[in-house]
Amino acid sequence: MFQNFRLTMAWLHTWFGLVLGFVLMVVFFFGSLSVFDREIDRWAIPSTRFAPQPMPSFDKILKPVFEDMKPSAENIEAAKSRVNGPIAQSFPVTKSWGAYTTHRDPVLGLFTGYELPNAKDPEDTLWGTRTIDPRTGASLPDDHLKIGSQFFYPLHYSLNWKWKDLGTWIVGFAALMMLVALVSGVVMHRKIFRELFTFRPKKHTQRSALDLHNLTGVVALPFHFIFAFSGLVIFGGTYFPVTHTQLAPLHALHEKHEAAETGLPHERAGVAGSLASVDAMVAEAQRRWAAQGMAGDVGFLTVNHVGDANAYVSVYRAGTDRIALVGNGIHFKASTGELLREDPPQTAVASVNTFLTGLHLQHFRHWLLRWLYVLGGLSGCVCIATGFIFFVEKRKRQHAKQGVSGARWVDAFAVSTVTGIVIAALTMLIGNRLLPTDLAGRGDWEQNIFWGAWALAFLHGIWRTAPVVSARMAPAWAEQCWAIAVLGVAAVLLNGVTTGDHLLRTLSNGYWPVAGVDLAMLASSAIAVLAARKLKQRAQGQRTAAGEDAGTAAALETASA
Repeated sequence: MFQNFRLTMAWLHTWFGLVLGFVLMVVFFFGSLSVFDREIDRWAIPSTRFAPQPMPSFDKILKPVFEDMKPSAENIEAAKSRVNGPIAQSFPVTKSWGAYTTHRDPVLGLFTGYELPNAKDPEDTLWGTRTIDPRTGASLPDDHLKIGSQFFYPLHYSLNWKWKDLGTWIVGFAALMMLVALVSGVVMHRKIFRELFTFRPKKHTQRSALDLHNLTGVVALPFHFIFAFSGLVIFGGTYFPVTHTQLAPLHALHEKHEAAETGLPHERAGVAGSLASVDAMVAEAQRRWAAQGMAGDVGFLTVNHVGDANAYVSVYRAGTDRIALVGNGIHFKASTGELLREDPPQTAVASVNTFLTGLHLQHFRHWLLRWLYVLGGLSGCVCIATGFIFFVEKRKRQHAKQGVSGARWVDAFAVSTVTGIVIAALTMLIGNRLLPTDLAGRGDWEQNIFWGAWALAFLHGIWRTAPVVSARMAPAWAEQCWAIAVLGVAAVLLNGVTTGDHLLRTLSNGYWPVAGVDLAMLASSAIAVLAARKLKQRAQGQRTAAGEDAGTAAALETASA
């Protein structure tokens, strides 16, 4: 089919990169935003704009909240299809209480698990959630969408397409093909080290785009490979769910054997039990961590089999001082506070898994490394975007002569994906500042604004890429860059007007979560202006060159006549 192996790799790189590049663009862009998802949450929900807090007292603050919690109405509605017959009116058996926080969270997320009567799956659980101010225990509105952690973050690995986990499968396939594209890209570029230092911005668009594509691809190659691979590792249980399908009986048996081995009860005893001071258990866990040279805060705390004689408390360390996602769990008997188990050192295989997971999820406290993650993700965006541009520039003249519109459609999808997602994200943040705080279904409105803005950007991309059919530059790119510039400034101004936390105030107070989001949007606007001006110059250069070519052709025709 091809003359040599290198041409085969070039074909794979081109077509796999083109077809799946639109998905990967979303993954890279919103993955970059997810590095600071908690900071975006604080920008979007002004009531959470205070300093991050440690895990509060369980006995004084958390326990009364847990006892007051119930399953959410949304989860009850969703559970109706998972039960035999009508759903129960009450859920008296509480399976678990849990609290989770990070070093970047000012608020605390709580969850409760309840037994679901008549469930088709006996292990099924009905969940309730609540967000509180950890300083007082006061409940915060749960109907406000946490745009960073609840929308942008899951968008980068699931496209927020939850039906049968289809979005996760699409992203997983794209990540797998990305590994193919990376390997084939290395093979086809024989002068890879020279291309690392080659960028000619003043050359014609096709040459400059290819240089930048090669440069960003080579510089961030280890980052791109590791993150594609670690993402596949994290979702390995979704892609290969053998433990809950083919091996389900063995999985259940293993859990029982593990419970017997660890001393952590697998099932409820059916006898009422008390709960001793959890604060004392937390203090003992922290003492044990400190004795091992791992002093730190609590990141995750659970009470399992609540109210039962077999109840036990698990305390996990935040672990922000290391990359590997290791909780160093310590488990206590709930009724007495007696130590049941201290998690042993991990096996070599488990250590590799926790390292890759922690490397991808970046729960560590290293701010410089977090910014390197952002730069790595954005370099992936640039690599994909310049790949699209090179594809179109290489083929648009040929397609114009042949009378086909393939290059135009690729350009339309490219502009809608590259600049369209930025427009959608900024429009969502603007909607967040304009929508009334007490609006019913406010989070749904914000999500609809995002998808609507993206759809409009796509329609605009289709409409304004018509010149590509004539081998000219599409004005859609520059126009959407100007839109980004305006929207970025508007979002920053609206934040200052509606909350009083304008940029001068947040900078003077050193409140970097909100100031950082504002500065990032202003930087995006500035880059968009520069890009729009550069695109205008390129378009003018193309028109001048086309005019000169037309004049030369006319002169030759006159001379020949």
